[in-house]
Amino acid sequence: MTVADLAVGTAVPALSSDTVAEIVEDAISTFAVSGRRVLMVVPDRTRSGPLAQLRSLVTSALARHRAASTTWLVALGTHRPLDDAELSAHLGMEVRDGTGVDGSSVRNHRFDDPGALANFGTLDAALIAQLSGGRLREPVAIDANAAIRDHDLAIVLGPVFPHEVVGFSGGNKYFFPGISGREMIDRSHWLGALITSREIIGTLPTTPVRAMIDAAAAALPIERRCLAMVVRPSAAEQVDPSESGLSGLFAGTCEEAFAAASACSAGVHVRYVPAPYRRVVSLMARRYEDMWTAAKGMYKVEPVVADGGEVIIVAPHIREFSTVHGATLELIGYHCRDYFLGQWDRFSSVSPSVLAHSTHLRGQGSYDVATGREQDRIDVVLATGISPEHCSAMNLGYRDPASLDLEALAADPETLVVPDAGEMLFRLEGER
Repeated sequence: MTVADLAVGTAVPALSSDTVAEIVEDAISTFAVSGRRVLMVVPDRTRSGPLAQLRSLVTSALARHRAASTTWLVALGTHRPLDDAELSAHLGMEVRDGTGVDGSSVRNHRFDDPGALANFGTLDAALIAQLSGGRLREPVAIDANAAIRDHDLAIVLGPVFPHEVVGFSGGNKYFFPGISGREMIDRSHWLGALITSREIIGTLPTTPVRAMIDAAAAALPIERRCLAMVVRPSAAEQVDPSESGLSGLFAGTCEEAFAAASACSAGVHVRYVPAPYRRVVSLMARRYEDMWTAAKGMYKVEPVVADGGEVIIVAPHIREFSTVHGATLELIGYHCRDYFLGQWDRFSSVSPSVLAHSTHLRGQGSYDVATGREQDRIDVVLATGISPEHCSAMNLGYRDPASLDLEALAADPETLVVPDAGEMLFRLEGER
């Protein structure tokens, strides 16, 4: 079986565990891992999916096919590092001091540690201008985790979902921004913000941001392969215990596997509704530990909120805006894209990825430079552990989580209540 054959993959409502095991075995065999140092690039805990089960299957297959060594690298982007207990639960094996119980190396990516990064060239200004449609015109350094230099083969193992910055997650996104340096993280996220989340999320087959990260990944001096999962929606009933929890698993080059998985995800993770709602209530899982990550409860529903409507993000466990970027967010608050562009001299020195997060959560709007008035399309309301005063200071609304009657809201025809929000994308019919 060739890599091209594997890229066709399998996509059905529910893959059996036996089928998943067969796909993994065929993939690792085709990837020719014998005698090679393998770098497994995996997501952090903000992505759902049967990672521990897949990790176990991959570990066994790598051993059977005699990989020389294995390193598990968590593609954190700018998220906080995981401790040993969190890594153990995430990977489904005991991890102590950077070593798995099977002898593999386990590492957190650190975007903010220059010693953990290496430079692999530059995307020049002309190429950036071409790929971004003229939105960006400066060169971007191709900095990524230095572990790339110490390995012969990188295999991405992770899920694909609709994504607010790049269109669909997965594939080469696990390299950039997953294990990249700050510059690529900043520029790719800001490019997505310039296009806006509402315009870019769930876009196939490619986007300017995807083209940018694909170009950066192509410059890496390592062979890249991918096992791309399409996770069954959390609301889907899993009756058969032999099911894997996957609707699809695709193997091949990062580009091939991503193309197949994103097309599958577009059928699995996008729900179309006939008309916009006045209110959407997003119920967030505990895997989102701050608003930096829980903002997906806004991104995935923004397209179906009526003008003048509201999104209520319900997450009583969240008590801070960002564990990593909180100080910067406190300085700028949450505003639409045009608010920042209209005052660029004031905000040009702020981290572009933090600006991007701010605009993505606040959504579309306008800013009148003459009057200094910002007009946002919809209201964004937090029902979290963050105080009403703090929400107001950040230009967001507040609702006491205990005051919400979810049954009554769900019965309201003008309200959409989304359980386990953040992964399923909602769109209006006719926007396919």
